[in-house]
Amino acid sequence: MNYYILSYTTGENYLEERVKYRQEHLNHATEYFNEGYLTLGGAIDSANEAILVFKAGSDKIVKAFAENDPYVKNGLIKAWTVKKWNVVIGN
Repeated sequence: MNYYILSYTTGENYLEERVKYRQEHLNHATEYFNEGYLTLGGAIDSANEAILVFKAGSDKIVKAFAENDPYVKNGLIKAWTVKKWNVVIGN
C-alpha cells in the first residue's frame, strides 16, 4: 500500500457555496474512510486549499475520489492534484 496526497485549490466563492454540497461531500469522504482509503482530510488555513491523505494500492482510488467529489463536480474546486507520498517515518 502507498500513501497519496490529494491537494485541492478552492474557488473564489468556496466558503459560501460549500454549504449546498457539504453533507454530500462528507458522505462521499466517509465512504472512502470506512473502506480504509482516506486517512485524513481538511482545509488549510483560510480554506484556500485542502489536503486529503489516502492509503491505497494505486492513485486510481484517489483520482476516482476527486472525480466523484461533489465539491469538484459542482465547480467549488478549481484545481486538484494527486501525488504519491513516500512516507519515511510512521506507517
